[in-house]
Amino acid sequence: MLSLAKRAGKLISGEDTVSMAIRDRMCVLVIIAEDASDNTKKKIIGRAEGQGTEYIVTGSREELSSAVGMYNRTVFAVTDMGFAQRIKTELSV
Repeated sequence: MLSLAKRAGKLISGEDTVSMAIRDRMCVLVIIAEDASDNTKKKIIGRAEGQGTEYIVTGSREELSSAVGMYNRTVFAVTDMGFAQRIKTELSV
């Protein structure tokens, strides 16, 4: 589902880009890799909670990155409610 969101232009990746998208309230769901650094998790989760944006910590950076055809990404943001709901359903969250 992440790859479909990417192809549809509804997925943002990278810590700084996602952080700005959260700030600008463009995100519906933030996905953080379990093996992201503690600093990255703290920064992104803090910003998401501050803006009332839902987030999930799941999977490894390798799993998430390969799912969207990128390398070494730990943070993703979904900007579409439909994709966000499908992803949460698939992850049983």
